[in-house]
Amino acid sequence: MHLSRFPRLHFAHLPTPLEPMEALSRELGGPRLWIKRDDCTGLATGGNKTRKLEFLMADALEQGCDTVITQGAVQSNHARQTAAIAARLGLKCHVLLENRTGSSDPDYLGNGNVLLDRLLGASVSTRPGGADMARELDLLADQLRADGHKPYIIPGGGSNPVGALGYVNAALELLTQANAMGLRIDHVVHATGSAGTQAGLVTGLTGARSGIPVLGISVRAPREAQENAVFELARRTAEHLGIGDVIAREDVVANSDYVGEGYALPTEGMVEAIRLLARTEAILLDPVYSGKGMAGLIDLVRKGRFGKTDNVVFLHTGGSAALFGYPGIYGLSPEG
Repeated sequence: MHLSRFPRLHFAHLPTPLEPMEALSRELGGPRLWIKRDDCTGLATGGNKTRKLEFLMADALEQGCDTVITQGAVQSNHARQTAAIAARLGLKCHVLLENRTGSSDPDYLGNGNVLLDRLLGASVSTRPGGADMARELDLLADQLRADGHKPYIIPGGGSNPVGALGYVNAALELLTQANAMGLRIDHVVHATGSAGTQAGLVTGLTGARSGIPVLGISVRAPREAQENAVFELARRTAEHLGIGDVIAREDVVANSDYVGEGYALPTEGMVEAIRLLARTEAILLDPVYSGKGMAGLIDLVRKGRFGKTDNVVFLHTGGSAALFGYPGIYGLSPEG
């Protein structure tokens, strides 16, 4: 897979670290847990979308666009990273945020990622939960064109075949690191939402014939819907790469048992995971994605899903800025 055939900018801090989580492994009694630190990609507190944006923003510049527009939920990590790279490249950025939770909490609506969106200079506007966000993007793009701009539309999560190339590259990076360390990876686990990260990982690891299964812990959709979305995007990504029909439906596996009452709504498991990772590994998760992904991994370890000697890599998708949008959920007193 020769990714240099595709336009790409280089602003992510790569390769991101691949580290053992020895304290957490001891706490849970095995397996051997590792973490791929894609919270350390370096773009305005980092996160997984930075890898996707290297390809997406290169495409935008190649097309001569002067404005980028995108959408996400209120505490969108993707929106924050898009606003950051737009600022760095001198492009205007418009962000549409959907209030999927219906929350009126001022911290949720104005702190965390939303604060950073505005600090980075993005134009931010909100839409009610259930809005047709793809249509909202199209309407905004039409308005910007009428005003003389050339907008580039980035889908939610940067999840299209261009953006997914970022995680094809991450898969190859992970294999290079594992080979250099002599690390046999038995499983990769991560939070899956808009499908681009998992689709890219599956495409890269399957295309490389690695034999490493990927488990996505869904943060929003039911299992079948999530798997179908990931499979379709993985198939399109492989087609974009020109590597043929290499993705089988059984290569895509998601677990939706840890969504709770809905997207971005707290769960006890997520809160436990955030506190446990902070106090064993000094690693900050987020309440929407990595917190629920880790909650799923912890529960599956406790249920014996993995062998005691397995090496399980958790891909940290970033998002710790969102912690400040949920300040009251962690059960902390002023004394800690």
